[in-house]
Amino acid sequence: MTKRFDLIVRNARLIGSDATSLAISNGRIAAIGCPADTHGPELDAKGATAIPGLVDHHIHLLATAAWMQSTNLAGALTKQALADRLRGAAAIKPAGEWLRATGYDERAAGLLDAAVIDQWVGDRPTRIQDRTGALWMLNSAALALMGDAPYHGGVETGADGVPTGRLWRCDDWLRQRLATKPPSLLALGQELLRHGITSVTDAGADNGPGHATLLGAAVRSGDLPQHLTIMGREDLPSAPDYQVGALKLLYDEADWPDAAVVSRRIADARQQGRAVAAHCTTTAELLLYLAALDHAGGARAGDRIEHGSMVPRSMIADIASAGLMVVTQPGFIHDRGDRYLTQVPDHELANLYRLRSLLDAGIAVAAGSDAPYANINPWIGIQAAQERLTATDAPLGLSEAISAADAMALYSPSGAKRGTAKPIVTLGQVGDLCLASGETAHGSTGAISATIIGGRVFEIGPIDEI
Repeated sequence: MTKRFDLIVRNARLIGSDATSLAISNGRIAAIGCPADTHGPELDAKGATAIPGLVDHHIHLLATAAWMQSTNLAGALTKQALADRLRGAAAIKPAGEWLRATGYDERAAGLLDAAVIDQWVGDRPTRIQDRTGALWMLNSAALALMGDAPYHGGVETGADGVPTGRLWRCDDWLRQRLATKPPSLLALGQELLRHGITSVTDAGADNGPGHATLLGAAVRSGDLPQHLTIMGREDLPSAPDYQVGALKLLYDEADWPDAAVVSRRIADARQQGRAVAAHCTTTAELLLYLAALDHAGGARAGDRIEHGSMVPRSMIADIASAGLMVVTQPGFIHDRGDRYLTQVPDHELANLYRLRSLLDAGIAVAAGSDAPYANINPWIGIQAAQERLTATDAPLGLSEAISAADAMALYSPSGAKRGTAKPIVTLGQVGDLCLASGETAHGSTGAISATIIGGRVFEIGPIDEI
């Protein structure tokens, strides 16, 4: 009896199998190796490798979509280079239109204020975000549109009570004050498809009903075709368009909470049946999180350490015994590695974005881009996880390098863990795949010809549904 499938992929390379075809039915891999008389819509892979779709476990979707429409200041490391780039961007915009810039590196001119920015761009409202995403710097025209007091606690003011132009971690407040229109996610959704990404987790700590409405609408419209998980606040609502993720904990050493305060939020998450995920870029933040978890009764399945930027070897056993997953960004070794080599003390370099030592300790590790604060391309992270080289090919933490198979597994739904299966296509898997040309030991170089989500095919080119 001839069987009909929703999609048949032929002439593909399947790692670990002699088969050259597979079929998808009801959103899952229903067959590997399909007879010629099997029926259904067909896609010719033309010899490309079929691998499971990649997952970006930590991304900021709206910020990344806005970044794609902004002026990128990365690499502008002198006042002159900064001024030239800002003036050049302003020159091609209509008079009075907003100028939005991202990726500012304080090595260029320190922390900017309105008076400094006015010297470069004074004829239009301008907002500049620093490379970490924690700080916005506005010129006088932008401050005028921001309005009068009362201000968010993150708005820096001078002795006279007038804002200086520096705004710390008050994105939502600023967005409401300026009444800015949210960016379209269409271009971002397509860019994710080009890299073979089929699932994403938005890691915004401030995600609540408003963010959920915007992101859910993008899923429904098809602008964001990827499966979506949203982390965020306690008031994050459930909806059929996405999965509610962990309660996100974000705290700054400049405004340090008591561990008991953090543990109360963890208790609230438990009441909601949610895991917790904490922003941990410093040793102190990691220590606070572990203490708060202990105070709240310990970690539970699904609890995460976000970033794990600095993990002292002495804390690895504590993370392992707690059963925490580390969601890290190996791409930072490439993108920011040269900066780390000049600014991080030598004795702490080994603690940066660990991989092998975590896996060897039995800790599950997953990866995300943290876009827009690093490159959205997962293949940069996959390569950096194996090579541990900076953008200038300087080695950084070579002892933390992992195999190609483990590097690919970082971007799988459950991440990498010692003893888990290699990232191959198997029966019963969700029908999320990408077709990749070129290969490493267990994957590809990232040249994606098509991305498949639940059996729906997007060709990379322009991207059109088949």
